[in-house]
Amino acid sequence: MTDTLETPVLEDGGAPEGGAAPKRLFIKTYGCQMNVYDSERMADVLRPLGYAPTDTPEGADFVILNTCHIREKAAEKVYSELGKLRQMKDEKAAAGQGGMTIAVAGCVAQAEGEEIMKRQPAVDLVVGPQAYHQLPELLTRTARARGERIGADFAPNEKFDALPATRGTEGVTAFLTVQEGCDKFCTFCVVPYTRGAEWSRPVAAVLDEARALADRGVREITLLGQNVNAYDGEGPDGKPFTLAKLAYALADIPGIERIRYTTSHPNDMSDDLIAAHGDLDALMPYLHLPVQSGSDRILRLMNRKHGRQKYFDLIDRIREARPDMALSGDFIVGFPGETDRDFEDTMDLVRRVNYASAFSFMYSPRPGTPAATMAVQVPDDVAKTRLHALQALLTEQQVAFNQSLAGRVLPVLFEKKGRHGAQAIGRSPYLQSVHVGDADHLIGRSVPIEIISGQQNSLTGRLIQTN
Repeated sequence: MTDTLETPVLEDGGAPEGGAAPKRLFIKTYGCQMNVYDSERMADVLRPLGYAPTDTPEGADFVILNTCHIREKAAEKVYSELGKLRQMKDEKAAAGQGGMTIAVAGCVAQAEGEEIMKRQPAVDLVVGPQAYHQLPELLTRTARARGERIGADFAPNEKFDALPATRGTEGVTAFLTVQEGCDKFCTFCVVPYTRGAEWSRPVAAVLDEARALADRGVREITLLGQNVNAYDGEGPDGKPFTLAKLAYALADIPGIERIRYTTSHPNDMSDDLIAAHGDLDALMPYLHLPVQSGSDRILRLMNRKHGRQKYFDLIDRIREARPDMALSGDFIVGFPGETDRDFEDTMDLVRRVNYASAFSFMYSPRPGTPAATMAVQVPDDVAKTRLHALQALLTEQQVAFNQSLAGRVLPVLFEKKGRHGAQAIGRSPYLQSVHVGDADHLIGRSVPIEIISGQQNSLTGRLIQTN
């Protein structure tokens, strides 16, 4: 969930027809995997206009900040970056090197678009997360007059219908958005206001995109959604599909060997999805299932609509269906009104569930959310102390899980070269990075690997010698 930089690689280099030099595109992606997917699709939309990716914003013709509003001080980070870009833009113009178009996209753009245009004159256009398919049209209009803000209306079906059928994705893994928006209205979260109501893509559209990815060599697909297990896209018979039914259909596509999904809500973990984890080999034994708190009182204040016992019962059923399931979670520490007892309930939940990995954060208020106006805000020093204690426990569990895999043989899907010689890096079924020497010839393949050690964030393996 940290800030990341993504510059999609285009298959044909992005050069326009007639041999003209490509224009340089720089996209900085903040936040979640859905923003990574959106950034890739922005690059796809801009490719026919002659834009090719560049690794740095210096000298770029078009810079896009694809923003996230979940983390603390998200908008401030954007304004800081815009200040640097404004200087680059001025220097590029002064040197007679042409112009630089700057766009802010994503959830901060949706929530604070008008303020962005007022505060930072260097910004040429602002695009919400449901409108980036309009970037070519916006660029044309911006060339005539600055000051466009697009994306206040939520119409994800229009966005996906307008996106190019061909993606610039390279490699053996890919993200695939199947669901957007949220109807849960957790009191700490801005997603319902920046992404809109829950909406699922039709099954046919998802399968078409998955087939195209498989044809390009993708072997592992991660299905994305704000509440991905609430998926109810229209099936071939006009009736809604569940995420489980979609997973079975995807597994039938030649070349697709692995399926993952994120992020899930406990209230949408249906019986058929749990059963699919026991029946479908392609569905990986790794589940990200955020709970946020182990205190029933805090869960009610968060409007999570489930309690700790329901979460425990759900975990028991999942592990009964798939005994080797590795669990991941999200936790917020220092939520308004959280007491020492509430925090101890969270620590107790973590000890009982025993996570393979997790994300944990100190609560920070989001303007416009109910939690931001709650009376009893937890002091920062108290929240930090609790966060450090929670993270120490989660790290202990993660290291123990990784070390427990030593001596096992796991199928590893190799993705890229490592840093040392012929080393290659792949992913285990449990999503850890696996480093293996003398394996760079295996990139793109899934191979049984003996795990020899586990570290906090990765595994070390070796090729199994055969006579």
